[in-house]
Amino acid sequence: MAQAGNRMTVGEGYANQVAYCRENDASVTARAVAALAALVASDEPGAFWERIRDWPGSPLGDGLPLRSAGALHGLYLSGKAPQLAPIYTGAPADDAAIVAGAVREHEDFMLPWLDGPPQTNEAGRSSNFIAAELWLADQGLPARFECLEIGSSAGINLMIERYSFDLGGVRVGPDSPVMSFAPEWRGPPPPDRAIAIAALRGCDVAPLDLTDPEQVLRLRAYIWPEHAVRFARLDAAVASAKSQPPDLVRQGAADFVEEQLALPQEPGTTRLLMHSIVWQYLPEDEQSRITRAMEAHGREATDERALAWVALESNRDLLNHGLSVRYWPGDGEPQLLAAAHAHGAWVEWFGG
Repeated sequence: MAQAGNRMTVGEGYANQVAYCRENDASVTARAVAALAALVASDEPGAFWERIRDWPGSPLGDGLPLRSAGALHGLYLSGKAPQLAPIYTGAPADDAAIVAGAVREHEDFMLPWLDGPPQTNEAGRSSNFIAAELWLADQGLPARFECLEIGSSAGINLMIERYSFDLGGVRVGPDSPVMSFAPEWRGPPPPDRAIAIAALRGCDVAPLDLTDPEQVLRLRAYIWPEHAVRFARLDAAVASAKSQPPDLVRQGAADFVEEQLALPQEPGTTRLLMHSIVWQYLPEDEQSRITRAMEAHGREATDERALAWVALESNRDLLNHGLSVRYWPGDGEPQLLAAAHAHGAWVEWFGG
């Protein structure tokens, strides 16, 4: 699963991110990334800019443009740099000039944001997971799902049993949900099947605590500011986590998958590995370990103890996301079920 971004220069990575934001209705974030890109391409001095220019890895694979955009938005949300307001309120300004000044003044705040990948946990993506579960149940797999998520960030998608969904007229979820989702549905509806979630467990190498205000600020910084509904979703997730935290551990993805797959599985369940906008951040050895583990356990899957793998990952060529699935017993070949908006606004269903 090599990423096209691995072949990009830093400048090309920023340009791709600007296009990606514009394609996903994020003009404010595109404006911020464009200002950052202009300064990266200039001779603006400073440790922040030099670190970006000398980035040793894949700019897109490492989420470099979003790391820097998150730093800038976090600086604005902190109240330390009110001069950034025109970018985030849509007022005319010399964007590069005000960003340069803000970074010069607050470089110590900005630099640590480059140390780790973006935290882009988004509840709206859970519609894709539920649609995939409906499809898997329609293929004859047990409709009770034991869900395992890697790259869970704060665990917002580990609370999907508390959310309700209207997916092209197919309704799933509790009567009194924490959140409700009705993405614009393109194409035929997914299968209308009764499904249940038996368990939800997840991991992250640097999990965030939804009850810690400072860590929640980090999540807010990675929300694209023009998508106001996402802030309301985060507030709802925070409130729900305070009463019942998600089942989330600090662990690497490959270790987690191998450990969880080795545990006994109840009959009448489908063990489901799921992830969204995570695969590109995993080193190749971890990707290989996860793939080997899934395929090995897939060969042992039965009608009563099935295994499935659902991934919602970026397509940097099409500037959207692809929802793919593999399952066992079966041939385990990847199938593309849908294309989707970055944060759940729409789903274009192919799966039937």
